[in-house]
Amino acid sequence: MDETWLYYYDPETKQQSVEWQHSSSTCPKKFHLQKFTGKVLASIFWHQDSILLIDYLPKGQTINSEYYSSLLMQLKDILKKKCRGNVTKGVLFLHNNALAHQALATQKKLAYLGFQCHDHAPYSLYMVTSDYCLFPGPKKLL
Repeated sequence: MDETWLYYYDPETKQQSVEWQHSSSTCPKKFHLQKFTGKVLASIFWHQDSILLIDYLPKGQTINSEYYSSLLMQLKDILKKKCRGNVTKGVLFLHNNALAHQALATQKKLAYLGFQCHDHAPYSLYMVTSDYCLFPGPKKLL
């Protein structure tokens, strides 16, 4: 599980905006988009085969232990549907050390659901595979 910010604009890299032109033609004008026209926080849960759940945080709301616990309940229902019989030894769950994730109410909910949590070392880049492997592709589609 991890979260990422999705912006309402589509930033182009220099590589994406390269155009072949004749040397005598004029360069096309580029419009500058405001960087912060809006953004939304997406919570993404996945397993080895696919993305299981994407939740977009409603505007004006924050992720607290109650909201996060409701997401965990949705995840459990999705796991029952998608992984019929394949979850025999339980669910290994990895999320970061955010306050909502470490709250006592969240820990109780994880134990109730039978999720076995792994400790996430703080600032451990080698464990944040979602930032490098999962999010670049789906962010283009989302």
